[in-house]
Amino acid sequence: MTKLTLISSALFSVLCSHSALAATVNGKVMDDKNQPIKNATIHIHGKTQSVKSNELGEFTINVDTASQLHISKDNYIDSRIDVTDSSNNVMVSLKPTSVETVVVYASALHKNSLEMISPVSVLSGDELKNKSKPTLGETLKGLPGVNASYFGPVSSSPIIRGLGGPRVKIMQNGLDSSDASRIGPDHATSNDTLAAEQIEVLRGPSTLLYGSGAIGGVVNVVDNRIPTSNINELTGAAEYSHDTVSNANTYAAKLESGYNNFNFHFDGTKRTGDDYQTPTFTIADDDGDVEIENSVENTFIDSETVNFGTSYVGEHLTVGLSYGNIETDYGIPGHDHSHEHEHDHDHDEAETEEEHADELEAEIPVFAHLKQDRWQGLVSYALHNNWIETVNLRVGYTDYSHSEIEDGEIGTTFTNQTTEARLNVEHKLADWHGMIGYHYSDSDYDAVGEEAFTPASVTTTHAIYLLEEREFGDVTVELGARIEDYKIESQITTAEHSHDDTEVDHNDGEIIGFTQTFTNVSASAGAIWQYEPGHSIATSISHSERAPLSAELLSNGLHIATGTYELGLGYNIEGNEAHFEPEDIKQETSTNLDVSFRRFSGKFGYTLNFFYNDIQNFYFQENTGLVFDEEDGLVSAVGAHDDASAVFQFTSKDAELYGVEFDAHYQINPNAMVKVFGDSTRAKLKDDEGNLPRIPANKLGSELQYNLGDLQLTLTGTHYFDQNDITAFETKTDGYTLFDAQANYQLGLGAVDAQLYINVDNITDELGFVHTSFIKDTAPLPGRNFRFGIRGYF
Repeated sequence: MTKLTLISSALFSVLCSHSALAATVNGKVMDDKNQPIKNATIHIHGKTQSVKSNELGEFTINVDTASQLHISKDNYIDSRIDVTDSSNNVMVSLKPTSVETVVVYASALHKNSLEMISPVSVLSGDELKNKSKPTLGETLKGLPGVNASYFGPVSSSPIIRGLGGPRVKIMQNGLDSSDASRIGPDHATSNDTLAAEQIEVLRGPSTLLYGSGAIGGVVNVVDNRIPTSNINELTGAAEYSHDTVSNANTYAAKLESGYNNFNFHFDGTKRTGDDYQTPTFTIADDDGDVEIENSVENTFIDSETVNFGTSYVGEHLTVGLSYGNIETDYGIPGHDHSHEHEHDHDHDEAETEEEHADELEAEIPVFAHLKQDRWQGLVSYALHNNWIETVNLRVGYTDYSHSEIEDGEIGTTFTNQTTEARLNVEHKLADWHGMIGYHYSDSDYDAVGEEAFTPASVTTTHAIYLLEEREFGDVTVELGARIEDYKIESQITTAEHSHDDTEVDHNDGEIIGFTQTFTNVSASAGAIWQYEPGHSIATSISHSERAPLSAELLSNGLHIATGTYELGLGYNIEGNEAHFEPEDIKQETSTNLDVSFRRFSGKFGYTLNFFYNDIQNFYFQENTGLVFDEEDGLVSAVGAHDDASAVFQFTSKDAELYGVEFDAHYQINPNAMVKVFGDSTRAKLKDDEGNLPRIPANKLGSELQYNLGDLQLTLTGTHYFDQNDITAFETKTDGYTLFDAQANYQLGLGAVDAQLYINVDNITDELGFVHTSFIKDTAPLPGRNFRFGIRGYF
């Protein structure tokens, strides 16, 4: 009892030590010409309390002793100043910037986009609304260094610097999205971009905070479903848009309100669309006959999302809870199951109408039904007056299912139940400011049905991490490390293939309990040098380790979406059979170097990033040269049946990726701005073993923005170059150029801020094929599209 009393007393004294008398700080915010700045936000670091400067730039705020004020204003560089209980008449000078500064929530240390050491892009506000597409990949693919996997416009995931799938972490408010999009390219992400406040893209490894799944980068979708600041009045927004290329209609709405520190949030979206139209292209069937197409079949979408959230936001304590539901039906292009019909044909007689009807019935489109229920909780306590500044706990539970519907019945169902918790303790020790944290994740994955090519598995991770930063004059240094315990458990069926049967009887095989553990270690060091106001150089080096996902390790079956037979790292091919013999499975180890040059003051600004990524034991799918035949098993492609599927096996070899990405802008006059952007990625195996498969083509683009009163006009042109750096089993992809235009008109409707807009995508109706797509030859990009819409805020 004595020990418990001592511990309770110590904890109580820490939590209550914020009760020191508050001090009143008066100050003034000015620009670089010594003119007052109105409506600048003065925010107390680590708390939700903030005030606005008045017309004279003056402000008054109550702070605890030894506080830090964060002063921000659109089109100005943020400023941070330390204050004490004796501070008064604080003078703050903000310098103008030619780019918008946005706080990056995924940074963990409250950094804005200009202070980040790692390269980052943020889409927010009207720019995000105008670029929003049904999928996350299509929304982000115009950013430098970012492309999309593209399994049609309804299933498209982000690719960052040539890395995608399990190497890019997709998050919702800092927690894993927990869908099945990392398992296969035909599985859509569960993130809705219309409900997002902003989308953050962190390039390069972000494994320190977010785990081994972030070895290539992070995409964090930020929304306000758990309000973290008090809402004092009823606010809302609504939007409707129509796309002509797929006859799609989209509806979205949001409502927020609050009273006496309690806050409430609701948002919902509804999207429906038909198969999308394309420029004329040709497809060759198995018999060599050429078909002319003007659309991509089975690319419809019917989606609904709703999110509810509530929170209590006090001076020090924030508690919140949210629930979100997604239900989506979408077609999967190129995903037709051929059902064999046995008939005795007389080849001397004409085909009967009944036989012809049977052949038409043989190819039935398969569509996916995606459903996700997601709960998220937040508890945050700001002490601030101690060496511990803030304790923040985020928890989440996700119940996800993805069913593929064949002939009106469920053919295959993928499920994933994920529990995740992240505890961060932000602290300040001497001159070091940082965070120590614990991360827990448990993912229970299962697949039942014809396409269950990966067995059920449970993946559990425990990790601790540390991130510290310190300022040395104009240089900020950042150091970090993470240790992650990773365990994967599964039941493997070792079924022998019978050549007398047409199918493998998995029920006759031996059941093997499989458990594999890994210890992933990551570390990084970086610095940013603000060598003069608005100019900086940032560099970082990192070491990251990643263990294989269940699909990479345990796959053994036909993946109909990609038309391939997939084998995991744990299998060895002997004769015409594959045997599960996992031996010496090594982690994927990445060493990454990043160097960035940035300018964001005055009329001219730019960001130029160079990167080099050395990866040992890089996991990728390699064509074995074999095919899978239902009668004969794994055999040579020479002389095999036409309907046999190529066998791709996950393997690991050393690889390197390097490249450059940039964007630059020039403010021609107060109403006109021009931008130039582009990226180039080279990805190959070491020792002259060839290129990596499905690496995005280089791109180069330009954008012109012009404001004419309440009318904003934007014209964008992007050229995607030829992709000739291919593997032995790939074909090259020709380049193409896309031109897009936007026109937004602001309407004044009393208390409602309304905006009419029209977007024209692919103005020239250019035919473009995406090299990263598994179905690039049968699913080109959409043709010319007119998008009409109206949105309003109140």
